[in-house]
Formats: sequence, C-alpha cells, structure tokens
Amino acid sequence: MKPMKLIAYTTLAVIVMSCAKKAVVTAPEPVKEVMAVTKQDVSQEQKKQEILEKIEQVRSAKMATEGKSMNVTSSANIAGYAGVPMVVGAMPTRMMKQEESLRDLNRGGIAPNQEFNTEEYNHITENQFLRVTDEPLSTFSIDVDGASFSNARRFLMQQSRRPPVDAVRIEEFFNYFRYNYPNPTGEHPFSITTELGACPWNDSHKLVHIGIQGKMIDLSKAAPSNLVFLLDVSGSMNESNKLPLVKKSLGLLLDEMRPTDRIALVVYAGAAGTVLPSTPVSQKELILTAIDRLSAGGSTAGGQGIELAYKTAKENFIHNGNNRVILATDGDFNVGVSSESELVRLIETKRNEKIFLTVLGFGTGNYSDARMEQLANKGNGNYAYIDNLLEAKKVLVTEMGGTLFTIAKDVKLQIEFNPAEVASYRLIGYENRRLNNEDFNDDTKDAGELGAGHTVTALYEIVPVGAEKDTLSKVDPLKYQSKPEVKRSGDLCTVKFRYKAPEGDTSKLIEKVLTPSMRGGSDMNWAVSMAGFGMLLRESKHAGTLTWEQLLSMARDSRGEDRDGYRAEAIRMIEQAQILTK
Repeated sequence: MKPMKLIAYTTLAVIVMSCAKKAVVTAPEPVKEVMAVTKQDVSQEQKKQEILEKIEQVRSAKMATEGKSMNVTSSANIAGYAGVPMVVGAMPTRMMKQEESLRDLNRGGIAPNQEFNTEEYNHITENQFLRVTDEPLSTFSIDVDGASFSNARRFLMQQSRRPPVDAVRIEEFFNYFRYNYPNPTGEHPFSITTELGACPWNDSHKLVHIGIQGKMIDLSKAAPSNLVFLLDVSGSMNESNKLPLVKKSLGLLLDEMRPTDRIALVVYAGAAGTVLPSTPVSQKELILTAIDRLSAGGSTAGGQGIELAYKTAKENFIHNGNNRVILATDGDFNVGVSSESELVRLIETKRNEKIFLTVLGFGTGNYSDARMEQLANKGNGNYAYIDNLLEAKKVLVTEMGGTLFTIAKDVKLQIEFNPAEVASYRLIGYENRRLNNEDFNDDTKDAGELGAGHTVTALYEIVPVGAEKDTLSKVDPLKYQSKPEVKRSGDLCTVKFRYKAPEGDTSKLIEKVLTPSMRGGSDMNWAVSMAGFGMLLRESKHAGTLTWEQLLSMARDSRGEDRDGYRAEAIRMIEQAQILTK
C-alpha cells in the first residue's frame, strides 16, 4: 500500500472515532427525559481495526468489479465508495453481496463506475401457474403499500439506473395509484369490483381484475388521533434526503391535524429518549420547535426506540380513537435488538395492544427495505418510501385518511376458480402476502389493513380451458385416483373477502361471482400497464411478448384522469427505463 493511501485510511479512522462520541439530539425546554449516549464496550484499538477492515472490504469489492486499483486521496472518497457520505457514526454495517452487484452490472442495473451500497431487499420468487384441478383456491392478504414504486422512481429518475430486481414488488406498482372504483353503499366499509380482460403479453390468456374501494371518511369528524412519531436520529440519517426530509414531512402532516389531536416525539440513536411528551396539536409551535431541533449522529438502537414509542402510545391511549406509531427511518438498525426476526417478534407482541404502525422509509445507500416492509406487515400497518417532499405530501396529506385511519384489519381474499372454465392461473405479485387456504377462515391469522379511502387492486393471469399449451410442467397421470367431477355453472370464479372491524376480533365475509361476460375498463388497463412495467423491470419470464414500446402505448392510452400527475410521472419512468435498458 502506498504511503499516501495509508495516511488517508489512518486519518479517516481517527476522524470517525473522535466524531462518534458526540451527542446528537437537542431537546426543547419542557423535555422530561434526556437521551443518554451508550458507551461502546469496545477498545479504541478494536474500533480502529474494524474501521480499517470495512475500508479494505470496500476497496477489494471495488477492485473486483473495475479491475483496477482504487485511487483514494481523501476520507470523502472512501465514504463515497461505501454508498453513503461519511457522517458521525455512519460506517456501513453490511456490504451488498458482491455476486448481486455483478449480476446488476451484467443486466445494466449498475453502471461500471457506480458506487457500491448496503441496501437490503428480500429475494422474491415470482408466482407460477397452478393447475385449477389441483389447486382451485388462491388465498392472500391485501397490500396497500406503494413503497416499491416510489423507491424504483428514485433509482430511475434520481440515479439513472434500473432498480435491483428484488426491489420491484409488482403489486405495489399498481397499488401505488388510486382508481375510480364505486364507493360502498351497503353495510360493509368497501365495495368489490371484478372484471375480465385481455392479456397483452399472451393473446391466448386472460386477466382477472379485482378492485376494492375503501369507504371515505370526513377527517374533520374522524376519531381523535394519538400519534407517536418514532424518529431515527442516528448518524446514518445525517443526509439531506433523510432527517431533514423527515422534519419537513412531519411539518406537512402537522398542518393537516386538528387542535385536539395529540403528538409525541420519541427518538433513537445510541439510546432512545422522549424529546416531546404527548402534546395537543393546539400547541403547534412547541411541537415544531421540538422537530426543528432534531439532529443526527450516533449508532442505531431501533429496538429500544420501538419499545419506548409503543409505551408512550399506550400511556396516552384514546379509546375508539386513532392510536398509531409512525416510524421514520432508513432501517439501518445496528445496536440492541437489530435482527429482523427479533424486531418482527417485538412488533407482533405490540400489535395486540390495538396500536397501529406506519413505517416511512427515507434515504439511499444503506436503505433496509426488507426490514421495514416486514415491520409494517407484522405491525398492523402500512409502509411508504419518501424520496422527495411531493411523495411526503401524497402519503401524509393527499392520502392522509388511508395512511392514518384504518377502517378494516386482517383483510384476506380467497378466489375459487372454476375448472370448467379455467385450466390454470397465476397471481401477479403478492408473493410475500400469500396465505395457506385454511388461514382464510382462521381469525387468529394476521393479514393486511385497509385505510379510509384506500383502493386495493389484484390481478390474475388465467389460462382458459383449451389454451393450456406449455404453461404447466408435465406430470404423469395419477394411478390411484381419477379426475374430480367438474360442475358446469358458467362462472369463471368466486371472490371471497374476509375482514375485521378495527376494534373487532371476529371477521365478516363477502362473496362475489365473476362471469366471462364482465369486461374491464380504463382502470383495469392502467393496472395491467403497471403490472407489465414491474414484470419488465424484473425481467420476468412471464412477460411473454411484452415490449417497452408496447408498454408505453398501453400506459398512454389508459392514463385517464390524472389530477395529481402521478400517472404522467409513471409514463416518464417507463421512458427512462426503456432508455436504460438499451
């Protein structure tokens, strides 16, 4: 190693170790609890060695992909290669797997000079076609999240590169948008729409469209809110698209709340603390002062913060009110309870206290999508990724009712296909929301939540009887049983929908039958376009004959009403992805 490089590495280690000791949160006058900086039970020499090892890992990975030496002349260069700016306590704790980075390089996802990062995404294995005579039932939990779509926008529009394959959850692409489904009119707080349409990527197949519209509520007359903001103020949040954006986002939400609503601020870094006890929104200036004084630094004790946030929410619980913890973080928990399984178990124990969870993801470089999606799924909550202030407005202002006010919980769908009409089917997306068939009638099984005014969309690709061809693997005929008897009713499928009231423990059932004569309209066509977008980004084998040119034409033709411009933005994303694919 050249002397200059050694000096740079050593200097970096000294800077990081000296800065990591600094306190990070400044609280307003009425603060009752003070954050304590947890002393690390590690010697200075061990810290130095760990930092140098991390630097060497980054250097080796970079050399492996570029085939040349890494010219490091400053600590800023080293931080850049790690995927995040060098800030207090922000040394990366995990490296993206090198083989995944090389795969993305080969498929055009990372440019040759693209910096490595430590972002985390769960692996997704796409749903396959299932034979109706073998598996007539398909059961899954709803998903109203749109985080995957806004995260993909960040990759495409801000970083000019395609998102990693596993960052694309197709159901979140079409569920990012609102649709003009009919408003509910009966006893149930939502309506169900079913349609049948053509499959643009396979002429011999059909698509089944299921749309759910949640009941609108008058927010001025809604139940009072008891919100606890759980804010990550660790060193990894010290970037313009993280804590500063969090603070601006909370300001937008605060403007929409009523004087009788209550807000508390809990923060966590090296330790967790209460920056602002539960305070009525009538004291808005006090709340804004507490938010404004937040600053970032230190390591991330996420589990401790979650414990304190739920404790605060429970102490100020409003019966028949909206009790919710709102977690804002990049998900990079690395102190205390930090493994995904431990955090999920912690959240699962808290959801039974009738306190809901909203997870807001921020930032890039060390973003942990996998962990935050799991926390929201297991915590009776929803999950959004905030990449800019306009997205914050969408989630916290335009769709405030859907984000914060739950009208139904443990919402499940079960579709029974008619083997006389359908040979096989494939659920598009929802891979991590699938349930066992017996879970549908089991009220102890957790499922997704539906917010006020939210829409939920599901799509199935079906193969009509007589058009099977090669969609299914060949299996020898069974020796000890014959084919089941098929009842010819003319129905295509029956959609069953089960849900609980927000405070309830017993589910209610709705059923609706779909016939081959029900044809889809513009809402279905837009949802299909977004499904196709996700499949092309995932390089799905099920994308069939679909091309980028065809997809653009579909999206433009089905854009429809677009008051907020979200659909126009999606079309620009498709155009950008097409360019990056060439």
